[in-house]
Amino acid sequence: MKLVRLEMLLQTIDGFDNPKVQLEQYETGHHIGARMLFTMNSYDDIENKMILDLGTGCGRLGLSCACLDAAFVLGVDIDPDALEKCVANRHCLKEDEEPNFLNNFDIMCADICDNSIWSRFMNNSFDVVVMNPPFGTKNNKGIDMIFLRRALELCSGPVYSLHKTSTRDHVLRKAKDFGAQGEVLAKLRYDLPRTYKFHQKQTKDIEVDFFRFEPLIH
Repeated sequence: MKLVRLEMLLQTIDGFDNPKVQLEQYETGHHIGARMLFTMNSYDDIENKMILDLGTGCGRLGLSCACLDAAFVLGVDIDPDALEKCVANRHCLKEDEEPNFLNNFDIMCADICDNSIWSRFMNNSFDVVVMNPPFGTKNNKGIDMIFLRRALELCSGPVYSLHKTSTRDHVLRKAKDFGAQGEVLAKLRYDLPRTYKFHQKQTKDIEVDFFRFEPLIH
């Protein structure tokens, strides 16, 4: 799919109605999201793949992967309200398509930190992970690396993720600690709209790195 069509697809998927600051809920913009998916597709990491979307939110990345013929996509989030919106988005995408459209997408409400849940999954349950994790600001320091570690535990192949450019060296060091090699595929500008009351500007650009992590071969 061409980049412009990817952007159009992502624009049809609605974002949060009432984002929760404690969960650092920010939408993955259609501009950045389309470039993430376009790059993943260029590596043949979507079609016929088992994909995990960690912190799926309203499902913009996971639903798009499902539309691009992933074998199966599991969207995981801790917030039932976000998942309710994700289900609504899936329903809207299905309305004008064939009956079996998006039957390759499902959701799970789970805490990324709950080992009792994730221990039920076999190692390497998924071929690919895609995520836009919380950056670990406010009261969530270190949550971005918890997401990365969990993704690498559950995946046999690459992990695609966004992280603040200012944390690049730290992210690369932690990835190596987790047994993976990280590569910055692109440096992007996250156009962050005014989402919460403490935001003083209507929009703010945040520099983010688009990473591809792969397990180190011993």
